[in-house]
Amino acid sequence: MRLQRLLTLLSGMLLFPMLLHAQNQPGSTLGIKKATGTITLDGVLDEPDWQQAQVADDWFMSFPVDTARPEFKTVARLTFDDEFLYVSYYCEDDTTPDLINSLRRDFDYDLNDNVSVTLGPYNDRQNGFYFSVTAAGVQGEGTIFAGGSNGGFNSFWDNKWYSKAVRYEDHWIVEMAIPFKSFRYKGDIDEWNIGLIRADRKRNTVSSWISTPIQFAPESFAYSGQLQWLDPVPEAGANISMIPFLAGRVDQDLQSPDPSVQTGFQAGFDGKIAITPSLNLDVTFNPDFSQVEVDQQVINLTRFEIQLPERRQFFLENSDLLDNAGFPNARPFFSRRVGLVQDSLELFQPVPILYGARLSGSLTPKWRINVLNMQTRVADEQGLPGQNFTAAALQRNFGAQSNFTLSLVNKLNVGVTPTDTARFFHPSVFREVGAADSSVRQLSLSNQVVTADLELFSRDNRWYHSSFISRSIANYEGAMPWAGAVFNRYSSRNFGAFIGANFVGESYFAEAGFVPSQGVYPGQINAFGNVSYTWYPKADWLISMGPELDVNYTFLPTGLNTDHNFGLNYGFNLANTSSFGIGVSQTYQQLTLSFNPLGGDKDFEEGDEFTWYNVGLEYQSDVRRLLNMNLSAVYGGFYNGRNLNLSGRLNYRYQPYGNISLQFDYNDVELAPGYGAGRLFLIGPRVDLTFTDALFLTTYVQYNSRLNNVNLNARFQWRYAPASDFFIVYTENYLSTDFTSKNRALVFKLVYWLNV
Repeated sequence: MRLQRLLTLLSGMLLFPMLLHAQNQPGSTLGIKKATGTITLDGVLDEPDWQQAQVADDWFMSFPVDTARPEFKTVARLTFDDEFLYVSYYCEDDTTPDLINSLRRDFDYDLNDNVSVTLGPYNDRQNGFYFSVTAAGVQGEGTIFAGGSNGGFNSFWDNKWYSKAVRYEDHWIVEMAIPFKSFRYKGDIDEWNIGLIRADRKRNTVSSWISTPIQFAPESFAYSGQLQWLDPVPEAGANISMIPFLAGRVDQDLQSPDPSVQTGFQAGFDGKIAITPSLNLDVTFNPDFSQVEVDQQVINLTRFEIQLPERRQFFLENSDLLDNAGFPNARPFFSRRVGLVQDSLELFQPVPILYGARLSGSLTPKWRINVLNMQTRVADEQGLPGQNFTAAALQRNFGAQSNFTLSLVNKLNVGVTPTDTARFFHPSVFREVGAADSSVRQLSLSNQVVTADLELFSRDNRWYHSSFISRSIANYEGAMPWAGAVFNRYSSRNFGAFIGANFVGESYFAEAGFVPSQGVYPGQINAFGNVSYTWYPKADWLISMGPELDVNYTFLPTGLNTDHNFGLNYGFNLANTSSFGIGVSQTYQQLTLSFNPLGGDKDFEEGDEFTWYNVGLEYQSDVRRLLNMNLSAVYGGFYNGRNLNLSGRLNYRYQPYGNISLQFDYNDVELAPGYGAGRLFLIGPRVDLTFTDALFLTTYVQYNSRLNNVNLNARFQWRYAPASDFFIVYTENYLSTDFTSKNRALVFKLVYWLNV
């Protein structure tokens, strides 16, 4: 009898993991029925429609382990009426306070207890939207592309929806009401992809309705269920939103010949027109982006341009079709080329945009489109003509999560002739054409780039392939105007690896894109790979650890190896959310152009060769603590000298009303005699106050010793109605030597979202 009981116990222990994952696998269905009564967002789930709705329960942990149930139960339900999709969560939780970083909308997902719903209304397991609410009722939303893999989330997308969160002694409840007008969907299909996720950050756990392996994100559509419409999806009626704005400006340039105070007034509007339930036309006239958060500066000691993220709302929805064309070192389209230009300090300044239009969305469940046209005004002070940008992409989805995309990008300098070189002098409108020893500076009249992209995913995301081929066409055409790449990746629970290669031709010019190697190499071929292994020890304090090896080689078309880098790192992820790692690297460069990272008098010459070694340490403290930090230190060689780099961020949280942080980047560079030495500082204190979930004040100071500049930016935001805001923004730049003001500006902007 004892033996029988023992065998039963052992068999149960062996079968438990299999039984645990036998339910709620990808593709599991959750039915949704139309509500017969009224749903009130009050944090009380007492309406009959909630009681009668199908229940998404039996959730699974996906982090820090994926073989256990969560300690506290979560239950989700969905229903709908003619206007709204409703989602509710019941979250067991006997511990307060919850981890709430701030009350700011579009919160930091890793620093807030929250619940999320991901919706794939095209049922293609590739594209959709997510909506999140914290335990304090703060909203966050965004778009999903590439199935949510490879970082396929855009958190800058903003829209109008409603929610309510209420905290009780042993649980908290969230109710969402998402207007069908706020997102695109196909009305002729009866199933959508859906994911339901809970992040219990104070315990450092993530759980989801669909069982998800630890190496994958539960938000990805590869690990989503199916929302089954038991009653028909509401037909979309007229869906038109007008978003007018008024803006005023007072500014003063104290370094100009006329330092008097200047004033200005601007009005414009955005419009959203639903052509079909899944296809939208966005239009903008005379847009103003003065309220967009200031760019985070960097100290760039490389030979390459740094890519900064797009934050302007107009460019965001379905932006993946254009933004992900090509490869990171050869993007045919980069939306920050439209209406932004670098000045002499390498900071981006706005260029006035006259109008823009964008048609994007789903044509059928298998076809997607994004077509954009923007026209900028002439900017004589910046040496720029009026420019027209057209970008179009057509994508065909196939298989489980795969797609093929064709795109075309056209940039036209309007009305420019070869005799306009004196008037239009900005470097971006010229190209050095020909061999390095006989190149000619030629004015750009137009530039086109045609690209084909292929992405292949296995159903479980273990295997991934990406490749592209692209060609540029311009009035300054030269040899080899092609670029291309191939990339393959494998991810399992413990083992990960990727390998790839790409090339950029010497005459591949993508003027509306991002090609950082342009002007550095006369064409390049790059080969790279990565191998990693992850252990999950059975230790209460340690989640995972493991090594990672990186290899990267760059060649000229002649076969000459100009760069290579080897990196070996070992990292630890702890149960208390902290992490640390150590790494060593070797770098080799043979320069293809004269260069000095400090901008000194004596340059390294073309053909000079350098090899150096570095050792680095990185530490992230427990982010749940009110005072936390991220620190990085790298020391070693740097060309013919050495460099000590210290960087990181210190943060103090006054939960949930404010955050005070200090970002810093320090480089102590000493090159060989005659080449220069310097201590370069970038210090950025920031105060972020969230008085309520509708009143925010952010003050950001950046001191950059390399630019001899101190920048102050203060932004007040009042969200007086859903998706409607009033902004006051003050900015000033000072000389860092004596804090003499160089220029200052005060801007106000009023935005109102009106559904017609």
